[in-house]
Amino acid sequence: MNLSRVNIYSFDIEEELKKLPQKPGVYIMHDKHDTIIYVGKAINLKNRVRQYFQSSRNLTPKIQQMVTHIQYFEYIITDSELEALVLESNLIKEHRPKYNTMLKDDKNYPYIKVTTNEPYPRVLFARQRGKDKAKYFGPYTSSKSIKDTIELMRKIYFIRTCNRNLPKDIGKERPCLYYHIKQCKAPCQGYISEADYKVSIEKVLEFLNGNYGLLIKDLEDKMKDAAQLMEFEAAAEYRDLLNSVKQITQKQKITSTELEDRDIIALATAGNEAVVQVFFIRNGKLIGRDHFYLTGASQETKSSIITSFIKQFYAGTPFVPRELIIGEGVEEKEILEEWLTSKRGQKVYIKVPVKGEKEKLVELARKNASLVLQQDTEKIKREEAKTIGALKQLSELLEIPGLYRVEAFDISNISGFESVGSMIVYENGKPKRNDYRKFKIKWVKGPDDYASMEEVLTRRFTHGLREEQELKDKMLEEEYGSFNRYPDLILMDGGKGQVNIALKVLNKLNMNMAVCGMVKDDNHRTRGLYYNNQEIPIDKNSEAFKLITRIQDETHRFAIEYHRQLRGKTQVHSILDDIEGIGEKRRRALMKHFQSLDEIKAATMEELAQVENMNKLAAKQVYDFFH
Repeated sequence: MNLSRVNIYSFDIEEELKKLPQKPGVYIMHDKHDTIIYVGKAINLKNRVRQYFQSSRNLTPKIQQMVTHIQYFEYIITDSELEALVLESNLIKEHRPKYNTMLKDDKNYPYIKVTTNEPYPRVLFARQRGKDKAKYFGPYTSSKSIKDTIELMRKIYFIRTCNRNLPKDIGKERPCLYYHIKQCKAPCQGYISEADYKVSIEKVLEFLNGNYGLLIKDLEDKMKDAAQLMEFEAAAEYRDLLNSVKQITQKQKITSTELEDRDIIALATAGNEAVVQVFFIRNGKLIGRDHFYLTGASQETKSSIITSFIKQFYAGTPFVPRELIIGEGVEEKEILEEWLTSKRGQKVYIKVPVKGEKEKLVELARKNASLVLQQDTEKIKREEAKTIGALKQLSELLEIPGLYRVEAFDISNISGFESVGSMIVYENGKPKRNDYRKFKIKWVKGPDDYASMEEVLTRRFTHGLREEQELKDKMLEEEYGSFNRYPDLILMDGGKGQVNIALKVLNKLNMNMAVCGMVKDDNHRTRGLYYNNQEIPIDKNSEAFKLITRIQDETHRFAIEYHRQLRGKTQVHSILDDIEGIGEKRRRALMKHFQSLDEIKAATMEELAQVENMNKLAAKQVYDFFH
């Protein structure tokens, strides 16, 4: 496998197109910010990549727009088309490119795990299917259903819940509470033999394999026997257990006489949004369903969307069924089947039914997908109004075209102790938490928010300029963080003072960016924005105002959270500890004498010198620290 290396600053697309190999592989499109905007695979890289840059090529508007943003591309040669498909799926999941059709939900479905590799097996909830000798059942779509089933198995068959190493630890500790409430037979004490315990485990395995009849009959018999003996409390317990079993088994709706594992997949689309509904059938029973949102589906064919979904969903799930029953044909059916087969370890089939029971199931899944999409249309519109719409309003209010990335900063301290700065990032009206950054104030002593803010901004943009230079020097051979991605707008929590601090830093670094501050009223509530040396009123009911409020709250939260972490590490600390020559005794004496930190700050050197254990030199150091 070979990866091409490019220099973004000397990349000639026409020349590089001529160098493309006629081999299978994956191509990666970058924009001017070095962001990956599209990932695709090809049987022949030369033919496929060139198609994007041919004006005569019939490209969709979405792809045409994507091409205008391509600054350079790179590619990875693979040994086969199957290897290219796997690599494409991994890269899409890792980088989530803007112009790929993306699966929003990245869900992992849980399993029931029976540790049959242990002498005294346990029944556990498992998030992933491990490579061990345990037996796994599922995956299931309902975590609650799994937990109910496990609890039921423990009550009926007295399965242990502890993680003791048996039989090695037998007799080392007293039996736990479950023994005393008669839900465990205490194998940890040797009260049940390994052979008898395994009989119970075999019954658990029968139940999990779908053989419910034996357990139901057994519980019915015990309930009747207890009632005849007038042991009504025991009979009531068996009745409750029986009802629990019936409730769980009723969830396993029979959908097929063929005891196969299959997923029923159907699609509904509306504009840029798409919903895929999946029915999960295991051993011929419908165990659950789920729906998944995909973005970037505008002007994509249904076949292309389903293909993207299959690649992304089954790349992330440990279980692959024997059959995928889908509503539309998929692209590259054979290579997808080969890939899924390699993941399952057995032949996997992708089928498009045209009649019969399977076709009815696909149609049912499609109706469910349409219903979800219909119900969520208004929700999607509200979300867009809160994010993209709000950012557009702010862009128009400040007359900043193309507003996309906003960075906001805050300083948090308690009387100057452990001052910290926070940087939060919003892109397209949504928080981009991977780009959040924390700063522990290093250059500023004492409580000085303006100086602390100057330090944070200086460090943030100096780091960005350094990353930018390293990108040039190292020709993209290393990955970098978010510092070299600059904001379209810097949002300061304060007004004119903080804006001037930011402009001072930018001028010093020869950088030009829009800086906006929040003007507060007498109750410390934002009443307007300070931009370009003037206060701009803002409608408090507008989405732009609500977005600014969310950014402001998030900035405070992030800074305070970081400050709380530092305080948790250092426990109790006083700003007085940061003054040279002031130890624990003098600190206590100062606090006892003046009662508050404000009084210490306001004291003269003579007043400070009168405190117990203080001398003139120590008094001068305290005075100079605050003044």
